[in-house]
Amino acid sequence: MGQEGEIEHDLIWMRRPKVGVGRPASRTRSEITEAAVTVADRDGLAGLSMRQVATELGTGPGSLYRYVENRDDLLDLIADHVAAEYDLTSPSGDWLDDLVDIGLQARDIYRRHPWLPELILTRPVVGPNGADLMEYFLSVVADHPATDNTKLVALAMLNTVVAATIRNETSPADAMRSARYIAHVAADGQHPRLASVTIHPTESDPFPDALRRVLAGLFN
Repeated sequence: MGQEGEIEHDLIWMRRPKVGVGRPASRTRSEITEAAVTVADRDGLAGLSMRQVATELGTGPGSLYRYVENRDDLLDLIADHVAAEYDLTSPSGDWLDDLVDIGLQARDIYRRHPWLPELILTRPVVGPNGADLMEYFLSVVADHPATDNTKLVALAMLNTVVAATIRNETSPADAMRSARYIAHVAADGQHPRLASVTIHPTESDPFPDALRRVLAGLFN
């Protein structure tokens, strides 16, 4: 085991950039991250690779290893990069309104980047922009008597609820298949409560109110 200063950290933001030998750096980590977001937006996470990002940049895959070590680094970078899209204005003084606003902003961001819900649900990570979001969230609820643990759980739940909602929203084919089966089961006479369910179309967006109820319950 090496000295403490030689430990390789898992998260890319905790590593010192590699010093190249010979030719000067031709790319920045920021450029690589933006290219990776472009690839993910276009091709999804399945299409994100060092090779595809290099192609987007017009270079060879080997040239990226000076800045990122592997695809995991790319996943961490793009997840944190889009967290900069939040508008973290000063807290209004109404913590619940502010948290709902964070959730609605998250929904918009997840819709712009359809790959993001999967990443949030399966590979949560906090980088520089994520830390700014956490700081803002904690500022909003600073005067609430809930424990720090409750506040952090609420933040995790907020992210999970929004990500799961958008993931379902972007899978209409699966939703339609499930709806057909539910209709089939409801007609068999063995599920009277399912059969009695009536969904009324609504002109208003039900998500903000549902999110408000979830958040209020978490802080009860």
